[in-house]
Amino acid sequence: MPRVLIASDKFKGSLTAAEVAAAVGSGVRRVRPDVDVDSVPVADGGDGTLAAALAAGFSSVRVTAAGPTGQPVDTAYARRDDVAVVELADVSGLVRLPSDPAPLTAGTLGTGEVIAAALADGCRRIVVGIGGSASTDGGAGLLQGLGARLLDGAGRPIGSGGAALADLESLDLEDVRARTDGVEFVVACDVDNPLTGPVGAAATYGPQKGAGPGQVVDLDDALSHWADVVATTTGTDLREAAGAGAAGGVGFAALALLGAELRPGIDLVLDLVGFHERLAGVDLVITGEGALDAQTLHGKAPAGVAEAAGALGIAVVAVCGVNRLDAARLDAAGIKAAYALTDLEPDVSRCMSDGVPLLERLGQQIAETHLVGTTPLALT
Repeated sequence: MPRVLIASDKFKGSLTAAEVAAAVGSGVRRVRPDVDVDSVPVADGGDGTLAAALAAGFSSVRVTAAGPTGQPVDTAYARRDDVAVVELADVSGLVRLPSDPAPLTAGTLGTGEVIAAALADGCRRIVVGIGGSASTDGGAGLLQGLGARLLDGAGRPIGSGGAALADLESLDLEDVRARTDGVEFVVACDVDNPLTGPVGAAATYGPQKGAGPGQVVDLDDALSHWADVVATTTGTDLREAAGAGAAGGVGFAALALLGAELRPGIDLVLDLVGFHERLAGVDLVITGEGALDAQTLHGKAPAGVAEAAGALGIAVVAVCGVNRLDAARLDAAGIKAAYALTDLEPDVSRCMSDGVPLLERLGQQIAETHLVGTTPLALT
């Protein structure tokens, strides 16, 4: 009996990874009811990471924490044994902004509060997906959520957000060190930007979070000051470290103050969900995401899935909302064919609203093309 494994990311704004897998699997079974179809939702370390962990058998632990502008939000972390998975986007992300962007004042306090809750519950390995951040606070808010005291010249706590770092005079890490002693931190990070400078957190990602040119300069200056204070406090300056600029500088805080290991997001998620073990005996892998484009080739879920499956000689095809990659680039990524919703329905809005039946049709096409008889598509 042929075996198919569906390992797709979400279709952003339309369907979760689990919904994509269910629809595609339904289509495959219509043509080949004898095929053993398994699914494992995946993500690249940004939004969807929490859902992937829960689908893989982690338990959800509900937490109320501060959103990026300080308003409380209901969120969760995923737990299995003493491992906790925290998704920054679900508490401190752009999707949690109540209205307009807040480039100078949005912070990551809530992410620290969720991590603190996991630590209080006995978790000793903390995996943090940091994609989708709404702030450029250098991870200062995250540290405050873990008990750090960031004080101005009058001994008062500084405000939220990157701009407030300009007022920082002293940093007290005693409570953070006590709380995180012996804890392993692993952070999903797919960029190599430093904290500051022309390709730093503010310059590269600040405009995406609503920062104008003058605000970018102010944020970069504030982050430089933050790095100075951290270097004075710890004796080590990691502002130029690859990945320090990730998620508005959360990468810097994780490296410099939590001793974190930074890993590519898709590699980390594939390990978390047991993807490699699920490949045993599989004949065909179906991966996907909302748009297959140039970014797909640089650390996104389909490329990571294809690399892992291809290493074992397993053929990979992809489903997507829209495909912007030609056959040569797909093949170079280890993806033998791509099936897009827009091939069936040119109206993108209808693709988003009618994604399930369209994906079922794509599943049927894949089965008809690559599961003919009992012989799945072979790698060539």
